[in-house]
Amino acid sequence: MDIINPSGKKMIRLSTKWCGKDLTLEVNRVGFRTTSSVLVTYGETTILGSVVVSDKPVEQDFFPLSIEYEEKFYAAGKMNGSKFIKREGKPSDNAILVGRLIDRPIRPLFPKGYRQEIQVVATVLSMDAGFRPDVVGMVAASAALHCAGVPFDGPVAGLRIGRINGEFKAFLSAEEREQSDLDLVVAVRDGKVMMVEAGANEVPESVIIDAMKWAVENCKPALELQEKLREAVKPEELPYELVLPEESIQERVDKWCAGKFAGGKIRGNVLERKEVCDELLEEMHAEFAKTLWDEHIADVAAKADTELKKMTLSDLKALDSEEEIRAWYDAEHAKDYAEAFELAVHAEVRRGIVEEGVRPDGRKLTEVRPLSSQVSVLPRVHGSSLFTRGLTQAMNIVTLAPMSFAQVVDTMEVTDGIRRYMHHYNAAPFTVGEIGRVGAPGRREVGHGYLAERALLPVLPSVEDFPYAIRSVTEIMSQNGSTSMAATCSSCLALMDAGVPLIRPVSGVAMGLMVDVPKGTEITPADIDKAYVLTDLMDAEDFAGDMDFKVTGTTEGITALQMDMKVHGLPVEILEKAIAQSHDGRMFILNHMLSVLPGPREKISDNAPRIEKLMINPDKIGAVIGKGGEMINKITTETGASVDIEDSGLVTIAGTDAAAIEKALEWVKSLTEEPEVGKIYTGKVVTIKDFGAFVNILPGIDGMLHISQISDKRLDKVTDALKVGQEVKVKLVAIDDKGKLSLSMKNVEQK
Repeated sequence: MDIINPSGKKMIRLSTKWCGKDLTLEVNRVGFRTTSSVLVTYGETTILGSVVVSDKPVEQDFFPLSIEYEEKFYAAGKMNGSKFIKREGKPSDNAILVGRLIDRPIRPLFPKGYRQEIQVVATVLSMDAGFRPDVVGMVAASAALHCAGVPFDGPVAGLRIGRINGEFKAFLSAEEREQSDLDLVVAVRDGKVMMVEAGANEVPESVIIDAMKWAVENCKPALELQEKLREAVKPEELPYELVLPEESIQERVDKWCAGKFAGGKIRGNVLERKEVCDELLEEMHAEFAKTLWDEHIADVAAKADTELKKMTLSDLKALDSEEEIRAWYDAEHAKDYAEAFELAVHAEVRRGIVEEGVRPDGRKLTEVRPLSSQVSVLPRVHGSSLFTRGLTQAMNIVTLAPMSFAQVVDTMEVTDGIRRYMHHYNAAPFTVGEIGRVGAPGRREVGHGYLAERALLPVLPSVEDFPYAIRSVTEIMSQNGSTSMAATCSSCLALMDAGVPLIRPVSGVAMGLMVDVPKGTEITPADIDKAYVLTDLMDAEDFAGDMDFKVTGTTEGITALQMDMKVHGLPVEILEKAIAQSHDGRMFILNHMLSVLPGPREKISDNAPRIEKLMINPDKIGAVIGKGGEMINKITTETGASVDIEDSGLVTIAGTDAAAIEKALEWVKSLTEEPEVGKIYTGKVVTIKDFGAFVNILPGIDGMLHISQISDKRLDKVTDALKVGQEVKVKLVAIDDKGKLSLSMKNVEQK
């Protein structure tokens, strides 16, 4: 039975082959009250992309676009693992990260000054367990926007790519992702890259470039299908007005600034530069307040009635004080002129870089800001560092704990996952010299923390070699660009300070790009010589640039990468130039870090818990845990050490007291020890028979002590020498093929 659309619209369904499976886009079956909604199916994954656009623009100084990615447990055929809460609540970190992943290639494709509020929601209704659904959500969001009648210069499509045995592949299974040395998401528009997000096991830069080229080619079917859907839907274009400074205002401000910026007046130390810009802005406001008031009075005088015309123009000007004139200007014009001034500053930044090769703070294009760092900056923590690069500063604190403190992850995609390494990023309002809300982390903080976390994951020691859960917290102390890379560098130093045996140290650098082409011109591979790459990006350059990206890695290769465009896509050839330059910047910063701390400390901090590990037979796990956890609780209570057991049989014993750890370790060994032929044991007689006695030598393990093996002398009865409960020393002389133990007291000294 067909669904009846209340608006009488006919259902449209289009399909194509994409990376080996059918990709289907469908409209007019669900979401009747949205501005636009598209149901996207790929394999057994189904995601609804919905768009709602406000009727009127919002009076704000930014584009009010929100993009949400909604995970639903039912989509994976599961329930929330909590015993108390079964419905979905706040988004998981993964949902936040995927929402950002979808947002980043879409947001730049709206015109500057667009102020209609738009909400995009990608809701996962069904999830194919064979691959991750995030890039299908990107297609759903893009397709819905493309059919919404808004000025969205899309569509976009993305692929999550891995590399197995040197071959690229999209839509990897969980098993394939484990084998892959690359986890790369690329968003593409019209043959150009819009966004890149990657985690990698120290792969060369060339592999990242080849993967981007592969993605550009293989995204074509998804992009073409969205264009066909738009042609079939024929959406009505929604009216809108752009909120931009009037051209006449921008021209007046540009003319005023031209003389003021001459001679590099707004270049130099970041704080001094800000002070100069603030002074110039105030000077401009003061001049234009007087000028515009004079123009206003002249206009009023020209339109005034006959009686007012008798007054001279000077009399009109004297009607208001300077304070009143400035109050009038601030209310009527200051905002527009301040925005125009900001654009003029950005234009001057670009001009200086393109024409003179000089950056706002006077650096060369390849130059890194001054570096200074310290380790062990806090007395009681397990590891700490302070990384400073120009005005950007990050403090990192590392805490080590037993594996039982690792985070358990239960989401739509993951059941009982273990997050052993956690990087949490915090940036309070004071770090940018402002007053603001202090509370739970926002999407930006979650994203920055995740990027720095991915950067270090490939170089962490295995759980078997270093059985610790690790929490790394970055507290940003000051911001001026690239705090996520400062978080990466500071976390690496703090981890080494804590004695975590990293495989290799990791550094990170933020890069910028400006392409010298007329505004609105399409950027092509032929423009590569007009592309100016900036090492160690700062805020002023970020605001004025065409792209920013962060890259982390070791001497052997890249571990993480994040790339975002401010233009409508860039060719891979230009991105290759930027990635190539980033290598030298990374190595320069890494050399600085190693000058502060050459490598991980030989031992962990005295304040950190000591952990001993022991591998036992998995069949012995029950003996350590005991009935209802009785035995393991007893060990913990009586020794003061914590004991954790994994299904593999790995036992970790942790504590700050070495004696407590040793006591617990010996206890566990006694519970799990395997009998060894030739070894002497202290046992207890548990049963006496006519032919001998059974002696318990290990928990749950008894051996047979034959009457002939009790003494060198002949015994008539076992009870002549032994009694139940008696402690004796016995030697294990044999274990037969059925696992039965033969014991002897002969030639064993009894105390």
